[in-house]
Amino acid sequence: MWPSKSQITIIIPSSFSQILSKHIVHRNLFTQRVCCKRQSHFVYIGQDISGSPVSVDVGMCRSRCGTAIRSSHEARQQEYSKYSSMLEFLRSKKTRTHGPAAPEVSEPLTRLPSCGANQMCEPTGMRVERLLLFEGPREVEVIEECHCEVELTQCIRVPALRTYYFETPYTTVIDVGGCSRSKGTPEGFSCVPTKFDSALLETPNRVDVIQTVSACELKESCYRVPHVEYYYETVQYSEGLKEERLKEVDVGRCSGGCTTGNQCLLRSPSDLGNCLLWSDRESSSCVPQGYESHSFINQHEKLRTILSITSCRCQN
Repeated sequence: MWPSKSQITIIIPSSFSQILSKHIVHRNLFTQRVCCKRQSHFVYIGQDISGSPVSVDVGMCRSRCGTAIRSSHEARQQEYSKYSSMLEFLRSKKTRTHGPAAPEVSEPLTRLPSCGANQMCEPTGMRVERLLLFEGPREVEVIEECHCEVELTQCIRVPALRTYYFETPYTTVIDVGGCSRSKGTPEGFSCVPTKFDSALLETPNRVDVIQTVSACELKESCYRVPHVEYYYETVQYSEGLKEERLKEVDVGRCSGGCTTGNQCLLRSPSDLGNCLLWSDRESSSCVPQGYESHSFINQHEKLRTILSITSCRCQN
């Protein structure tokens, strides 16, 4: 059950509403509702505290019309979850009778898109599942429903609802925000968050701070974002007077990711191009490239130097 309206925080910029009114394409609503919907998509997350594998149906939004067919990849994901470890799963495959592989069913390319022209099948909302794994707590975002959304031509901040502590007395829906998928974006560039805000989330144990997106810009995949820190600075005047004040330094952070290889955990022995089990963890190697120094006298009258990031790059 959804929480009361008082618990829902939704921020929709006026510019976003204007862009929607310009790009809406009329289409049969019944067709959209039938074709654009959520379908199962299992992802291996890790092992729980008992050592058993954990796979979660994070869902995916169907991009084309037609009957949803579970691929062999989905079937193997569920098959793997029956075993206590990856080693046991591999042993079971080795002891099976070797026979001709079952033909994989591929989706026909002639299917119509699930949404109209200049539209995409996107999640309407997501919930955050909290799992206790062997290596510690883990949060996983799960798609709840899908709908047809206008494909924008501008890079702007768009609403993105997340439900926390689903089906508990602490259920809260927060608009964490996101960036639009800009149509016609130059190669190598993406619409990414550049400014952030925060929202407070009450939990059974404490109050959590949830980072939200407040602004987006068109940037390269690996980019610098502002990150301000404050320090005490002592300023000494010629008259012998001293003044202690706050010094603001934008030290910066590197954000985004770089392609450093796939995340396939298990490949088919007969076809190395066929991945049987994927991991949802993304590798990131976006590191600082340039920097500058900021020197000042601190409150203990000692020279202190702070380095700040000026640019970022993908690490080789």
